[in-house]
Amino acid sequence: MAHNMAKKDEIKMDVRIRTMTIEDYDAVYALWKTIRGFGLRSIDDSREGTKRFLLRNPGTSVVAELEGRIIGSILCGHDGRTGCFYHVCVDERYRRQGIGKQMAAAAMRALQEEQINKVSLIAFKKNEIGNQFWNGFGWTRRADANCYDFVLNEENITRFNE
Repeated sequence: MAHNMAKKDEIKMDVRIRTMTIEDYDAVYALWKTIRGFGLRSIDDSREGTKRFLLRNPGTSVVAELEGRIIGSILCGHDGRTGCFYHVCVDERYRRQGIGKQMAAAAMRALQEEQINKVSLIAFKKNEIGNQFWNGFGWTRRADANCYDFVLNEENITRFNE
């Protein structure tokens, strides 16, 4: 058992958490595609959509890198008031080693540097691993609010405006 712990600690020490750039897109997108239950959208999660997000939120998104390979990522941005995490993930082979926690802490520090004092995220109800992770670190699941989405396409906007 002690041997396994030493191996985990050794891996954790080799992981580098750094700011995500558009040059990371191909590796990050490949990682996203391996995550079960991830909802990827053709426009927002495209190279162009990700580039737009990173340009609007420079310095707040992070990746975890091990031996030159990206094994984790968080898209993190804010609206000037509240930060938001999107696509938080760690390669399945490297979970439960503190990598997600390190990435979240780095993204939260980046938000604080921009004077953002609150961060939120959406975890799908069926995402048991994600929900356990966030609950385990003191995040509060809101029962007082409903979450709504509205897809901005011409048909929906026209129908809404009628």
